[in-house]
Amino acid sequence: MMERTQIYLTREEREGLRTLAELRSQTQSELIRMAVDRLLNEELPPASKSELLEQSFGIWADRDDLDEFFAELRQEWDERIESRQ
Repeated sequence: MMERTQIYLTREEREGLRTLAELRSQTQSELIRMAVDRLLNEELPPASKSELLEQSFGIWADRDDLDEFFAELRQEWDERIESRQ
């Protein structure tokens, strides 16, 4: 979901943004979001593996087909291994 925000740009920034948007056939908003995303990806530390594992805990708690799922997965891997021999 997008949230509306307001920013202040210098005249040069505004003109450069307008020109770039026209050249790339993108909206100025798209370019601003891309720049913000790029800055966030560069500046914020990535989540550690342990944090990601902690966040994923219990995501399959409601599934009742895991035995079948893993049996099919093992079968696929066995077939792949057999086809390479």
